[in-house]
Formats: sequence, structure tokens, C-alpha cells
Amino acid sequence: MEHQFGRGDLVFCAEPDQGRFRVLLGETEFLLCRAPSVLFSDGAEAAFPAPSSVEMLSSGTTDMLRILYEGIGGRGISALCHAGMERATGDILFSISVTGDAPGELEEVRYPAPFEFDAAPGHGDTVLPLKQGTLIPAGDEIPMKRGRIFQGDAYMPIFGQRTDGAGYTAIYETPYDALYRSDGRRISPAWRTSLGTMRYERRMRYVFRAPYDHNVTASCYREYLRERGMLVTLAEKAVRNPRVKDLAGLPIIHTGIATQISPDSRRYDREHPEKNRRCVSFARRAEQLRRLKALGLERAYTHFDGWGLLGYDNLHPSPFPPNPEAGGADGMRALSDVCGELGYLFGIHDQYRDFFYSGPDFSLDQAVMCLDGSHPFSNEWYGGKQSFLCSALAPAYVRRNYDEFLRLGIRIDAAYLDVFSVVDLDECFSPDHPCTREDCARNRRMCLNLLTARGILPSSEEAVDCILPSMVLCHHAPFYNGESGAPDLDAMGIPIPLLELVYHDCLIVPWIGLPGKRGGFGIPKNDSAYLYAILFGCPVYCPIDADAETVADVNTACALAKRLAFTPMERHEFIDGNLRRQRTFFADGTVIEADLDAGTWSARPGIGEA
Repeated sequence: MEHQFGRGDLVFCAEPDQGRFRVLLGETEFLLCRAPSVLFSDGAEAAFPAPSSVEMLSSGTTDMLRILYEGIGGRGISALCHAGMERATGDILFSISVTGDAPGELEEVRYPAPFEFDAAPGHGDTVLPLKQGTLIPAGDEIPMKRGRIFQGDAYMPIFGQRTDGAGYTAIYETPYDALYRSDGRRISPAWRTSLGTMRYERRMRYVFRAPYDHNVTASCYREYLRERGMLVTLAEKAVRNPRVKDLAGLPIIHTGIATQISPDSRRYDREHPEKNRRCVSFARRAEQLRRLKALGLERAYTHFDGWGLLGYDNLHPSPFPPNPEAGGADGMRALSDVCGELGYLFGIHDQYRDFFYSGPDFSLDQAVMCLDGSHPFSNEWYGGKQSFLCSALAPAYVRRNYDEFLRLGIRIDAAYLDVFSVVDLDECFSPDHPCTREDCARNRRMCLNLLTARGILPSSEEAVDCILPSMVLCHHAPFYNGESGAPDLDAMGIPIPLLELVYHDCLIVPWIGLPGKRGGFGIPKNDSAYLYAILFGCPVYCPIDADAETVADVNTACALAKRLAFTPMERHEFIDGNLRRQRTFFADGTVIEADLDAGTWSARPGIGEA
């Protein structure tokens, strides 16, 4: 039996007994005809059986089918699903509640099944929030087969597909344990367990529009965030911390103090042990900043790695005291004072996830615990052997450490809490401090909010949007050009500023590159990060050893970024369909054009032509 719901020229047709769901938008049909499925932890897969019952439910706001699946995979697992239409918006809604799964029995649940996608080349594309944003033309292989929401795989919990002029934006309404799956063309949601079981209802919203392109993907999601109070702009963040206004248009000076690589670390150089330790004094860095000021770098945001006792990526979350060889607490205080004298913000690297065995407060009792009672282990970073600090305990360490800076009289203007906005959200099965992935996101935001409450500008690594309400700056948000992000790789798909279209006025995203330089981490080998910064109205990094010409180039990009920092980006387009010539539009009327091959750009009004 077919059930139909409609709003205007949008019609949703459901035949759950046949496993068929269709969305008709004008002349375009979107067909879902595959069975949902589960992946068990033992590697077995099973499609959902035919539904055991289908019931029609209607309210004043929705028309919905209640569909029950029982005995999935021949086991005692059931799924109660809903599929229907929200009358006011025409949005298509899907939800699933799984019961009967034992702890650790399921790896993931794939629901709803994907919409078919058979658009011919030139007649469609897939929009992915893969890093900054990626457009996959119809006919090309989708590069990510299994992407985790709230990582570089998906900064935002959305994806979209277009066939000719019509398309949809899929929004994960319960994103914390979410994935997306692709078979190369089709793309669909999948759900991980939470603390070992499916525990709660998972929900998806599909917003259909015509005409449709990646700008519509972004505008649909931005409006979704705005309606739910989840879009926090820089202007709103500046109410909590007025220093946010000072951040607009600042170039980023990122440099280090000390490095000491543990013999336990995979990065330890046994053939050249002298390379495992180096130090630049706080006083030397102060001299270099004075030189940049003299060259015309009037304002800047500084970011110093390796200020702690054993330098970068060591001892966390307990890196005190400041590195004695570099000048100790007195030297760090003096460097902060010089920054204040120059009009530069004094920022530091900090870390509350990597939990080093060598740290004075290390205990496995505080580490993340896995379902089987074990603890994560790594020796990838400079500090050597480590686990992960449970995020439930991290805020207390933040309070303690920034109280210590106060005691030492060291003014901290800004702090970068490493990895919080790029690595997977951690689960912890410890009975003393259990933590879901959603709890983890909340705890990470709390750490950043503690900084804001102290007048410190909070930042982190990339730009996953469950952390963005509590951040004002990220380290970078580049494109996806392969798993390694190496500088000599071609683009994977077509780079698009999907993140900027949603969040330009909510987060400052600097780019690492100068005029004439091509490639870089997450930058396709033929592209210029500097041009992308200009095109997207973003600041750039300034090397601490920059010359006068470099400082002038940095100032040019940052002047434009300063004017646009609090302004939404409203549209991005390829000029005359040429992927190498692009144009962006901002809410204040600014239009920026860039030619990626020629390396030229122009901006109007009032900026002039490069």
C-alpha cells in the first residue's frame, strides 16, 4: 500500500511493505529502494526484514508512518522507525530506535537507506562537509567510504546531492554518534552505538529544494542552526568577551619555544639524537616580534608552542613550570609583556586530551576506559607513551592551570586547546567518570568556556561545528586532498567554502600561505592558500622571520579580513562555470573574485584591485 504526503510541488510517497520511498519535487524523482541494514561487531551484516507492522500517525504538524522491524539478523533486535513529512516545511523526517542489542553487539546501524543517485556527468553532484567542503561531480567516485561526523571527514553534520536543478540537504538531528556511508555514488547515514548500545532515538531531516547547489546546502543548514539557537556569531561571542573584536583581521604568528622528544616516542631520532632537543628563548622570540613591528606589522595574534617544562607535546595536562632553559616563568612573563607593549595578543598552545605517562598527575584511573576495560595507548607524539584524559576531568585541569598563570603573573590573552575540534569525540566506560560522545563535546566546550570566562580568547585545531559555539579561532580549516593532506597532491573533488558559507561570521579561519606559494597542508598542489584567504575574507599567517615584502602581503590580506570578519558570506560561484575562476559575495555588498591560475584577485567595493 502506498501512502502519500504533500506540500506544494513536493510529494512524499511511501511503500514500506515494499521498502520503497520516493520524493517528487517538480519533475525530479528521488528514490529510496534499498533495505536499511546493521553491521554487527563480529563483522556480520544483515538487511532489515519486511516490516512486521505499519501504522499511520498524523498530528497537527506531521504526517508520519510508524514502521516496526523485528528479528533483525535473526537475533532479538528490533527497530521502531518513523518516516514522514513535516507539514509546515515539507521536510522529510526519518527516525529509528533500536532495542534488544547487547552491549558491544552492534558496530553500526545504517538507516535510512541511501537515495539512488544516477545523475549523468554534468547533471548533478554530491556536497560533502569533508574538511572545508568538497563537491563531487556526478560520475566521479565519492572518495570517503566511511566518514565520521565531527571530524575532518565531516566538520558539519550534513551532506547533499543534486540532480539537475533539484536536490536535498540531509541534516543529522542527532549527530554525536553519526557517520555517513558511501558506495561511490550513493550516500547515507549510519549510526554508531553510544556506550555500547544504541540507547536513544536517531533522527534525520531531509530538506528538498529547487533550484539547488552547494550554496543552498549551506543556507538550509545555517537557517536550521539559527532557528534552534545553535548559530553563535562572533558579534554574540564579543558580548561575552569584548576582546573578540580585537581579533578581527589579525595575522597569526605561530612559532615555538622548546622541543624535547622522548625516547619512547615514535618520532625520536635515534640516528641523530641531537635533533631531539632544541630551544629558543622567550627573549629571542620577543626580539623577533619587535623586528616584525618595525617592519610594519602593526597588530598580530601570537601562538607559542612548547612553553612548558619539557617543551611541545609533553607532560600534559601538567606542563608547568615554564621551560627553564628558555627563561622560565620570568622569561615567559616578559614575552607576554612585550606582546602587550607591541599591541600583539599573547597566545599559547595547551592540551587536555593527550595524557602522558611521564606527567606528574598521570593515572590510568583518569584515562578514557574502553568497553573491555582497557585504555587507549599511543606513542605518536613527542612526549612518548600516553593515553587520553577523560574529557569529564579536563575542565578541572583547565581551571587549575590558568590559576597557576595568574599566580605566576603571566598574562594570557589567548589559548589554543589542541585537537579538541578535530579528533573523534571520546567515549569513556569508566564507572567513576562515564562519558558519551555528546558529553565529550559538552566537556570540551566547557574547557573553552572557562577561558572565555577569564577574558581569554579560545581556539582549537580545526572546525567541527559541535565545538564552534565556544571557539573564536581555529588553527586552519583546509580542503581535503587525500588522507595525508600532503602539499603535493591534487584536489579530491572540487574544493568549495561550505564551512565559510555557514560560519564565516562565527569563526575566524586563517590560511597558511603567501603570494606565489602553491600547495601546503590540505591545499591542492596547484592552488594558493593566500588566494583562498583573500577570496573567503580570511586572515593569513605571518612567519616570525618575515621580510618587509611578506609583511606587506600579510597586511593586505588581513585588512580585507578585518573588514569582513563579522560579515556573513552569502554566496560562492564559479565564474562562467570555470572552476579556476571564483567569486564570493558577502552580506555587506563586498564581491571578491580570484583567478587561481593567474594568481590575481579583485574586491569591491572600496578595496581596489590586486
